Amino acid sequence: MKEIIDISIESLALGFLLMLIPIAGFIYFKVKIIKETVISMIRMLIQLSLIAFYLEYIFEWNNAWVNLIWVCSMIFVGTFTTIKRAGLAYRYFILPFALSGFISILIIDTFFLGFVIRLDYVFDARYFIPISGMVLGNALNHNIVGINNYFTRLSKEQELYYFLLINGNSKKNALAPFIRSAIKSGLNPLIATMSVIGLISLPGMMTGQILGGSSPVVAIKYQILIMIAIFVGCSLNLMLSILLANRFVFDSFGRIKANLFLKK
Repeated sequence: MKEIIDISIESLALGFLLMLIPIAGFIYFKVKIIKETVISMIRMLIQLSLIAFYLEYIFEWNNAWVNLIWVCSMIFVGTFTTIKRAGLAYRYFILPFALSGFISILIIDTFFLGFVIRLDYVFDARYFIPISGMVLGNALNHNIVGINNYFTRLSKEQELYYFLLINGNSKKNALAPFIRSAIKSGLNPLIATMSVIGLISLPGMMTGQILGGSSPVVAIKYQILIMIAIFVGCSLNLMLSILLANRFVFDSFGRIKANLFLKK
């Protein structure tokens, strides 16, 4: 395998010129998302540059506590981002969403790093941080869609929930149609992605490993495992988030509390 070709700063800057194409499209169609796009690109550039700097030291130290703190930070950032993007009130959702993230990542990392890959040191930064990051990053995207669907429907269709409740259904049965809808909306894009992976898309992790000099067979084995980890992590995180949040958003009589959403 040839050594990977490094990208110079000039070449990296040249890559940004491609952004002129979508921005020209936004101007032509008068879509007012240019400011948000530019801010997101600048944030991405700064965040990834800082992470590259931090990871150099974190990989060198390879300390279990430092690695744990890093992953915990990712869980908290994911929790706050999910709440903000779903437009929910922080006071009801920080604890259940953070707990869902911790439980999901504990189960996924223990199983895959400890029992499948069988690392001697499960907190090895080269495996622990990237795999946790990929699971949490994907869980964030699908959680926002599923959680938003669940609480928006529950808020707008309260009559259906109360109708089911007063007609002899338990709270669990009355919430079942809302939970099923949230899980389907949250996970459908991931199921669609898995069904065409390798045909119309090559995953980033596999591509990165091949570019880094790994055998395609080894890269595909890791990609299969990481896709399973991502799907299980996303499913577990979404279902736990809904179940744990339900303990905070209903009163003792089963009524939906007011002010679940942030005031706009």
